Amino acid sequence: MTYRYHHLHLICSNLEETEKFFTDVLGAKLVEKRKFGTADGAMLDISGITISLRANREDDKIVGDSHEQRYGYDHLGLEVDDLDEAYRTLTGKGVTFTVTPTDVPSGRMAFIKGPDGITIELFQTVG
Repeated sequence: MTYRYHHLHLICSNLEETEKFFTDVLGAKLVEKRKFGTADGAMLDISGITISLRANREDDKIVGDSHEQRYGYDHLGLEVDDLDEAYRTLTGKGVTFTVTPTDVPSGRMAFIKGPDGITIELFQTVG
């Protein structure tokens, strides 16, 4: 059995705000608006990565959010060609960097906060 990455699915407190962040700020493409059961949602593509977004369902019991560190999901990692350019572009759009561009052994990385406190790592391979 071979397992391959298929998608990331996020539950959003504000579907439109999250969709706009991924499309306007990170350049994702809206593939389709759709329902996930009874909840409104959207499918996005960001350079071949599928991201599914859905709003809360009436019967969802949402506890905590991405502002708290916990077991499970930690962050989404996106590779960029030029981290310094991404930093300038995103700060110009008002994005909050929790870690500014930093050298690490295999390249350079930075972290940003997205809607609902989700953490996104931007990584540039150097070498």
